[in-house]
Amino acid sequence: MITGNPMNLGIPEIAFILQFSFFKALVLQDLVGFPSLANRSLEDILHRGLKMYVVESKGGAIACMLLALLCLGTWPAIMTLLERRGRLPQHTYLDYSITNLLAAVIIALTFGQIGESTPSKPNFVTQLSQYNWPCVMFAMAGGVFLSLGNLATQYAWAFVGLSVTEVVTCSITVVIGTTLNYFLDDRINKAEILFTGVGCFVIAVCLGSTVHYSNAVDNKAKLSAVQHNDINGFGTINKSGNEDDRPKKGDLESASEQKEEAKVGTAEFLIQLEKERAIKVFGKSTLIGLGLTFFAGLCFSLFSPAFNLATNDQWHTLEEGVPHLVVYTAFFYFSVSCFVIAIVLNITFLFHPMLNLPRSSFKAYLADWKGRQWALLAGLLCGFGNGLQFMGGQAAGYAAADAVQALPLVSTFWGVLLFGEYRRSSRRTYVLLVSMLVMFIVAVGVLMASSGHRKT
Repeated sequence: MITGNPMNLGIPEIAFILQFSFFKALVLQDLVGFPSLANRSLEDILHRGLKMYVVESKGGAIACMLLALLCLGTWPAIMTLLERRGRLPQHTYLDYSITNLLAAVIIALTFGQIGESTPSKPNFVTQLSQYNWPCVMFAMAGGVFLSLGNLATQYAWAFVGLSVTEVVTCSITVVIGTTLNYFLDDRINKAEILFTGVGCFVIAVCLGSTVHYSNAVDNKAKLSAVQHNDINGFGTINKSGNEDDRPKKGDLESASEQKEEAKVGTAEFLIQLEKERAIKVFGKSTLIGLGLTFFAGLCFSLFSPAFNLATNDQWHTLEEGVPHLVVYTAFFYFSVSCFVIAIVLNITFLFHPMLNLPRSSFKAYLADWKGRQWALLAGLLCGFGNGLQFMGGQAAGYAAADAVQALPLVSTFWGVLLFGEYRRSSRRTYVLLVSMLVMFIVAVGVLMASSGHRKT
């Protein structure tokens, strides 16, 4: 906070205040129709002072949701790509956890520290010393749920694919989490619109399960032409020699230009992918993946209501006169607990891996730089995506903010583009896939239309 006579400020301070005022006007006033800075005098702008950056308008909340949707739909694709290239999920998740926490720290020390601390809206550092532990515990419980859910999905992706995992987990999240948030938010969202959107997600999860079954049948038919010893022993595959079986230069799943690779979507491609990936899935039941997926969905359905309780204290756990946690402080505690759980579990999995993965060590993790930059990027995307979701939910209701759970729209796009999911599948699979995506688009629009406005 800059204090003193505003007319004694230097050029750098004036430039900063002008830039921030423009940014605040752009984001906080519905993104359209904001007052022109040209109509305000410099002295008026300087005397206004800086205030904590808080999303208050419905337009700003929707903008946060859309940005969160993009971030939260992209980071799973990056993690899946690394697993398919052979990087151990324990190594990837440890890298991801570091930058995921870093994103929360950046948000807290920037948005959470802008402006002067007030009794009703204390800034991040001020709240660290206040007695608000009941709400802090709710925030940290939400982080535990998210960490367990993310960890489960990382293994589920290998068994049932990126698209289906995201569809099922997000649909469970919306059905359970949105209902809980609706009642916690004192029904500020329009029920007839909100639960219509929830119904669309229920239909989407049914279509997603059908897509997975249809695609599994297609893959089984492709593999039936390959000898049994080739699948189990990864022996030599007899190529047909057709031009269409050669890989395209743009296929990102090509691990090396020095060896011949099958074209995406063929039986040969599925077998080569099995050789290279970290988690081996041939011969294992898809029930393992579906079990992990439903467990993750249950965890995801609880983290947002827990965060809602942390920021709005609907159960009146705080002592009289203690202000509610601002969204940035709650997100910091949320991310700290998420980080601790992830670090403890993944270091354990280094020495006692799941699903017959090879043993590793902390020294091997530190030396593994293959794809580390992508894992770090995934953590930043997830961290900022969660932060934007909570910022939008605090303004328009956490039930409406669950529209970001339509992230399978983005994940499926990356799954098809990067991994060749559903390529060379049957017409039935394509029809089901398109129907699923259309239902998600409808669900996003309906849930966002149910946005309310939280009284401050």
